[in-house]
Amino acid sequence: MVPDNNRNEVEDYKLTVQVPETAHQVSTDSWLQAGFVLTTGVNSVFVLGYSGTIMVPLGWIGGIVGLLLATVLSLNANMLVAKLHEHGGKRHIRYRDLAAQIYGRRAYTITWAMQYINLFMINIGFLILGGSALKACFALFNYEHTMKLPYCIAITGFACTLFAISTPHLSALRVWLGCSTVLSLIYIIVACVLAARDGFQPLYRGEREPALRESIELSLIWIPDVLCGSDIFLCLYDNNDSDAVIGANAPPRDYSIHGESSSRIFTTIGASANLVFAFNTGMLPEIQATVRQPAVKNTLKALYFQFTIGVVPMFAITFIGYWAYGASTSTYLLNSVSGPLWVKAAANISAFLQSIICLHIFASPTYEYLDTKFGIRGSALQLNNLSFRIAARGGYLVISTLVSALLPFLGDFESLTGALSTFPLTFILANHMYIVAKKGKLSTLQKFWHWLNVIIFALMSIAATIASLRLIAVDSKEYHVFADV
Repeated sequence: MVPDNNRNEVEDYKLTVQVPETAHQVSTDSWLQAGFVLTTGVNSVFVLGYSGTIMVPLGWIGGIVGLLLATVLSLNANMLVAKLHEHGGKRHIRYRDLAAQIYGRRAYTITWAMQYINLFMINIGFLILGGSALKACFALFNYEHTMKLPYCIAITGFACTLFAISTPHLSALRVWLGCSTVLSLIYIIVACVLAARDGFQPLYRGEREPALRESIELSLIWIPDVLCGSDIFLCLYDNNDSDAVIGANAPPRDYSIHGESSSRIFTTIGASANLVFAFNTGMLPEIQATVRQPAVKNTLKALYFQFTIGVVPMFAITFIGYWAYGASTSTYLLNSVSGPLWVKAAANISAFLQSIICLHIFASPTYEYLDTKFGIRGSALQLNNLSFRIAARGGYLVISTLVSALLPFLGDFESLTGALSTFPLTFILANHMYIVAKKGKLSTLQKFWHWLNVIIFALMSIAATIASLRLIAVDSKEYHVFADV
């Protein structure tokens, strides 16, 4: 018989902290698995757009400073939410439960609405990007009859539905997280290498024609300055005709921020929303719910993993892409790079498959709500459970796919998502909840810091919402519904 005073930390935790009812698994995953879930979100297929949606509107100085500040502030805000996970002696496995514990029942509904808008908009982005990857893959092998983007989005939605039906809950992703990491590395490494390769071929990058790019095999020849009487000089030759010089001494890349001053203000504000969107899931309590006890300590480890090792690939592809193409960088980087067809195809297929896994992560709070509300328990293969997932998750994804195909303006939706929900959920609520929960325990300086965050991010949220709605209105005039962008 083991004496009571020798009980381990996990047993003490079980006796003191209540766990609310849910149809999904709680306290089953290691901190490392949670860290990979968070890192998967950071290095999702969205990273292929950050060179164009963050760096192009902000430039080198604004982009680098903004990304570093967003990293630090996002880590701080997520740590605040993680530390409140067991506030009041109850484990808050949903963001809305935590808000209700601190503010009251009314906050439950408001937080629920903001969070699900956030997750719905993120899933729209994954469907658009998955469709864009599929379209880019088709375009590599069929120049004349490329499948239109709305059809590619529909195929992506169907694939996401099959995956959602076969994967009952977030903890069931175990092996798929490893697959997601491999897929992320494929498209990130390919994009970085091909963009860097284009970066060292400036003239070819600036004036390339699609037919020329695919028909001419290029060789790089570095000529020392002692031979040509100037700086090191890059020449590109057609291997079929070694005497045909394609180009040399290209002009420098354009890193300037384009547009009139009024439009630049709006695009800069919209890019600031993209900055916080890049690092934050808006569903940390739901991910924290899967972590084994002690949940707070293990979640903090997962956050440290996300914001150190996890952000390195994202920084690399964002900076290399902008360095290679400057202001002409596409909002889908694989559309800008040149290289072997099979390599680009592999990267696009990887991006397509990874978007399916990522969408499931961000849709899991919706699935958990539906499963718990309708009492879906037991084996995932039971006929009634399987039928429910087909109907409920299939219906959710049909609506998401329809909206994605209807208005496929990716950068605008990133900005609107960051403005409407990521700012409030990650920064405003996190800091204010911490003030309320820890009242009497914070110093004057700490209170000042948290209130400063609340005020600044509230103002940024309002400004970013206005800017994002303006961008969507402008793009809606330029493109028709179900546009093939």
